[in-house]
Amino acid sequence: MDPAALAAFVAVLAGTSLVALGARRFHRAPPTPTPADWALGGRRFGSVTTWFLLGGTIYTAYTFSAVPALVYSTGALGFFALPYTIIVWPLAFWLLPRLWREAREVGAVTVADLVRVRYDAPGLALAVALTGILSTMPYVALQLLGIRTVLVALDAYPEGLAGDAILAAVFAVLALATYRNGIRAPAVIAFVKGVLVFCAITLVTALVLHRLGGAGNLFLELEQRLSSPADTSTGAAPSLALHPSLYLAYGSLALGSALALLMYPHVLTAAFAARSERVLRVNSVALLAWTGLLGLVALLGLAAHAADIAVDPGRPDLAVPALVEWLTPGWVTGLILGSLAIGALVPAAVMSVAAAMLFTRNIYAEYVNPQTTPEQQTGVARFVSLLVKVGALGFVMFMAEQDAINLQLLGGVWILQIFPAVVLGLLTGRLHPAGLFAGWAVGMLAGTFLVTTGGFSSVVSVAGLPLYAALVALGANLLVVVLLSAFLPRATPWSRAVRLRRLR
Repeated sequence: MDPAALAAFVAVLAGTSLVALGARRFHRAPPTPTPADWALGGRRFGSVTTWFLLGGTIYTAYTFSAVPALVYSTGALGFFALPYTIIVWPLAFWLLPRLWREAREVGAVTVADLVRVRYDAPGLALAVALTGILSTMPYVALQLLGIRTVLVALDAYPEGLAGDAILAAVFAVLALATYRNGIRAPAVIAFVKGVLVFCAITLVTALVLHRLGGAGNLFLELEQRLSSPADTSTGAAPSLALHPSLYLAYGSLALGSALALLMYPHVLTAAFAARSERVLRVNSVALLAWTGLLGLVALLGLAAHAADIAVDPGRPDLAVPALVEWLTPGWVTGLILGSLAIGALVPAAVMSVAAAMLFTRNIYAEYVNPQTTPEQQTGVARFVSLLVKVGALGFVMFMAEQDAINLQLLGGVWILQIFPAVVLGLLTGRLHPAGLFAGWAVGMLAGTFLVTTGGFSSVVSVAGLPLYAALVALGANLLVVVLLSAFLPRATPWSRAVRLRRLR
């Protein structure tokens, strides 16, 4: 353990924690906040705040750990995250402003609120809420795994309860800040995360290119090291070119992941907090800068091979931290790894807020206590946000790391099954709520069956074709929706005035 690296790492986390706790000073909130105030910041975030918040929410600490790890272990296949995050922004340009407008008109705080009003279908809204919660919980746990990876790289994560206590301490500060300030806490942390992460990744990329003699030499070195069937120094056998047999799997994985990303509650919560539709359109273009940063992070996975960085078998996630240690002195290493660790705090906070609101608005207020006031809803949501973080800690403490990853994989399949209810309703009023519910159920069952019987692989074989399981399940979902909506009697469409009245 390098004392200088550890001290710098702790300083970054401590400074960020103080900023989070003081979030109220940056964004004034009412003394008794409503759900929209606590969860959406009063829908007042401008272009700059939204850019940092949405980017910091989508590009998580686990992303910055898992993508270069996949590139390090498999090569070209790991770059699927780039086309996926390129595809998502044109879709976001069209989708997010329209969902924002509808949510603003009807007073929706969650996507399930929006579905509840659009279709007058509490059962369908419950399905959307439960899917969002189930998909979000393992995602929060993965943020803890991202922090743990950094601690392991610093040799600062003892085995057993001592290591779990360190993770609990980090999340305790985040839990307190989010409890008090809602989404304002991650909004403030997002500024710190954005500045530090962009500076850190740019610095590491520049240093590794300088050390290896430029991009040309980097790839020449890679060709030499990967010319044999296996890279004996790392125990991996990555490839710089995607095999033709993987083209369909690669494309379907990128497309399905892009469609699923915009359905996640934390992404929609961050989007609903924007001030206007224009803010979301501007950010749908500007957020491509984060995709560029992700490309540099993925490149570091290849750079680790070129630099002959060796890690323990089964731990490719340690390759980039080891590369950072190879390139920089101890205190700089601590600052860089600290910036990657705080990358977990923004998405974890927004995820806990989103999951808490789904439970409060669409389960508790709908079925348990329909007479609850907006202020009481905020109180319940605050408590539930704490439970979400405790649950994520439980995932990490009592389950194997691979179990959390498998559940998150299932979460990506599940969340895509709300796509018809959320998105297709913007295009047509012909979809019947019962058909949407039945399609959702079929998609959930089909997706779960495909993933679990396929050894928890995201890509499954259908008619001899390798396809992303979530897209296959979505196809079954859409088939049921279309067939049932064609035969069921069409419900009377609700006027805008009636819809507005429902949530006021």
